[in-house]
Amino acid sequence: MNARSSRLTFALFAAAALPGTARAQAIPAGPAIDAEVRGILSRTHANGMAVAVIDQGKVAYVQAYGIRDAKGEPLTADTIMYGASLTKTLFAYTVMQLVDQGRIKLDTPIMDDLDAPLPSYGPDPVFPDKYGPYKDLADDPRWKRITPRMCLAHSTGFSNFWFIEPDQKLHIHFDPGTAFSYSGEGFILLQFVVEHGRKAQRLGLDVGDLANANFARLGMARTSLVFANGSDSNVADGWNDQGEPQPHEKRSKVRAAGSMNTTISDFAKFTAALVRGEGLSAASRAEIAKPSLHIATAGLFPLFQPALPPASRRRDLASGLGVTVFDGPQGHGFYKGGHDGQTANTMVCIESRKRCVVMLSNDVRAEAGFAELVELILGETGVPYDWEYGDHAGKS
Repeated sequence: MNARSSRLTFALFAAAALPGTARAQAIPAGPAIDAEVRGILSRTHANGMAVAVIDQGKVAYVQAYGIRDAKGEPLTADTIMYGASLTKTLFAYTVMQLVDQGRIKLDTPIMDDLDAPLPSYGPDPVFPDKYGPYKDLADDPRWKRITPRMCLAHSTGFSNFWFIEPDQKLHIHFDPGTAFSYSGEGFILLQFVVEHGRKAQRLGLDVGDLANANFARLGMARTSLVFANGSDSNVADGWNDQGEPQPHEKRSKVRAAGSMNTTISDFAKFTAALVRGEGLSAASRAEIAKPSLHIATAGLFPLFQPALPPASRRRDLASGLGVTVFDGPQGHGFYKGGHDGQTANTMVCIESRKRCVVMLSNDVRAEAGFAELVELILGETGVPYDWEYGDHAGKS
């Protein structure tokens, strides 16, 4: 079954309102996965891709294909690749650990976590562009309504980043908590709260240090939220949709919205821990994958889309915390993507059997084959790739 017919099958399924029907298939053997990936690379002209499969919360398969750079060096399971927005899921997981520790409350406004009003804080002295220009919110009291849940569920009202605004200022475009619009800026705000929050709440914590503790606990030895070029020889460069090679970028500051560098071997370990709930209370694990905010837009981008008429909305589509959640033929699932001009990543998990697929690619063109590979490995899931990509899959 191709991706289009799969989506039609799911649409009919959703219309019939038969949630929770479990129709999982046997996960195909390695050679079948390998053949499918090689076919995708051939059809899309992508140069490299890495795949991991998790079954019953355990890593079941890890493999890398193609090359990591223009020299033709092989992409391996231990090649460092850019994680892009998969960082958001790792950050949400880290925040939920702070919730478990009583340091943060999801639905308490962030103003209660800070010693001073948010607009009174200046830029970071080491990295002036690390956080948003919060002074821009001095005349908009709506910032006081923003909660950690809104930050993690993309409902702060911020643009994706302040610097893409026409005037390069930070604005709140709608009442916080009332709508969905994808925003890395919201994650950066919550990072600021974690790093500069009240010591009385045991905040003032370095997000990089918190992440490193998780990486060490899970055996993710080659993952970090910063990356210095030249520090490792086994690192992936990238290719844009024109097939032009792009260097792996230096990332010297921790950015909760997207600074992670990882390997397929490492991120498979994190995904397995996430889907089985390791490192979190049962309540916090459930919060990540439960619907926090219904999504009523036709697509992920462009930003600030109007809501579709109720009859045209996908009823099961919602923002979780650091993930998007959905219901499909196999029941409840969640997923997250990561994308830039030369990066294509995805993680898809189905709760019923704790099954996931992770795909990392250093060539954005590989994205065009993600839907068919997920279907080969997991079967029909209902993952909303049409909403995620529209006609932009595989494009820079």
